Amino acid sequence: MNFSEYNYQRPDYEQYKTNYLAGVQTLKEATTLEEASNALDTLNTFRGTIDTAANLASIRYSIDTNDSFYQAEDDFWNEYTPHFESLDFQFYQALLSSPLLPELKEKYPETLFLFAESRVKIFDESVIPFKQKENQLSSEYAKLIASAQIEFEGNIYTLPQMAPFAQSKEREVRKQAQTKISAFYRDNEAEIDRIYDEMVHVRTKIAHTLGFKNYVEFADVMMNRWDYDRAMIETYRHEILTKVVPVTQKLYARQAQRNQLDHLQFYDLSLDFPSGNATPKGTPDELVAHAQKMYHELSPETGEFFDFMVNHGLLDLLSKRGKQSGGYCTFIQDYQSPFIFANFNGTSHDVDVLTHEAGHAFQCFESRWINEPEIVFPNYESCEIHSMSMEFIAWPWMDGFFKEDTDKYKFAHLASALQFLPYGVLVDHFQQEVYSHPEWHAADRKNCWRELEKQYCPERDYSELSDLDRGTYWYRQGHIFNSPFYYIDYTLAQVCAFQFWKKFHVDQEDTAWNDYLAICKVGGTQTFLEILATGKLQSPFEKGALDQTILAVEDYLSGVSEETLA
Repeated sequence: MNFSEYNYQRPDYEQYKTNYLAGVQTLKEATTLEEASNALDTLNTFRGTIDTAANLASIRYSIDTNDSFYQAEDDFWNEYTPHFESLDFQFYQALLSSPLLPELKEKYPETLFLFAESRVKIFDESVIPFKQKENQLSSEYAKLIASAQIEFEGNIYTLPQMAPFAQSKEREVRKQAQTKISAFYRDNEAEIDRIYDEMVHVRTKIAHTLGFKNYVEFADVMMNRWDYDRAMIETYRHEILTKVVPVTQKLYARQAQRNQLDHLQFYDLSLDFPSGNATPKGTPDELVAHAQKMYHELSPETGEFFDFMVNHGLLDLLSKRGKQSGGYCTFIQDYQSPFIFANFNGTSHDVDVLTHEAGHAFQCFESRWINEPEIVFPNYESCEIHSMSMEFIAWPWMDGFFKEDTDKYKFAHLASALQFLPYGVLVDHFQQEVYSHPEWHAADRKNCWRELEKQYCPERDYSELSDLDRGTYWYRQGHIFNSPFYYIDYTLAQVCAFQFWKKFHVDQEDTAWNDYLAICKVGGTQTFLEILATGKLQSPFEKGALDQTILAVEDYLSGVSEETLA
């Protein structure tokens, strides 16, 4: 069955509520493990059906935000998702209070119960109106960004479609492209400020209503940070600041010299090489065909997985008007199907996003044996290991995507992954400051961003882009709006992905693929540190982990001659 044939039907909430609560009552009244297990399995089926409907509505709306039917469905889910969460809250309470809890913990993954404990802490009926408002604001931001129609060189482009111009070999084209992009955000500045201001206040109300000091504390519980705490995150951020930023500045200096520039302006950062950045060679269909060949050659498991994705139409890759920006992977429970969403634009990012989201999709394809919807994927810092590592695992096949640009691609890919770390922790630090000061006005947030940006990303010179110099770049980071505090996870995963890069391409360990496959198969049945142990990876929080990882990457990059990159 093709994705286009997957049936979406808006659920009847009241009927679902009746059936669901009957299942919860059965769980409460169970006196044997068999009875409790049957009740739990029934509830998982119910929850999987709702998860499927919500996912289908979300996917189809993200593909075309101008579709009136799915816009109405998006409105429905914005209003009713908190009500469904309320039902799940009652399930989690019943599960945790069951007299059979010790026996259930022997049968089901520990993370199900950890997840339940987290959800009980962050939900109450009283916050439903606030969560509905938060959902509405998230949709407003996503639709606003998707609405961009930027006139450039005689044509109209979406924001993702502007990327090739921002990477042009012609300096003036790069500058004008960034100027046009900045103008879109400036023209919508008041609206973006309003949306985010309301987001901060409504999220703070949620946190205070549930007894948290602020939304920072709430978010760390929401993000299921079971193995580490905010203090460890702050120490880790400082490690990035002191140990990684000096290395990235050397890379930027090398880039300026390579491109024969005395100094890099912000609009110069996107051009890696004077001959132009590496770009994929071929049409989108040809890229997918090569990816299919690659995954067959990589392993039987990945070959089966990618055939499934192609044969069921589970890839939506092209950028178009009305389509939301970014890329993602999700899992459609009732159809046991991953789904990949992207915005191809002719840059190397097309291959990055394809392999990245394929890493997510392969993981949940291998984890589809898990019946509990909330733990098919692991926590974010864990699931990003699968995606970021897959980007590196795919390196031996890059010549099929990039031809003569392969060496340039690998260098830029590894360098940009390292350069991402300071930016990634900047986003987390910024959000911590914002939600620690909910009384701030828009100008305060912009000032905070710019001050932090100067620390973590000192290479960003906005002297010719005054709008960005006022501290508005974060408008472009959708996670800040729609997935708060989901960003430090990328950096933690990146440090782990570098370890897989080293296993595969430096040390060439025989067990590298088996280690990766193992962490895919366990899905969300393990915590972050448990997954690292399964994959034979060192925790980013361990003393020396960052030193060894960064040194290996720096050594590799230093060993690549500029002649190779011409």
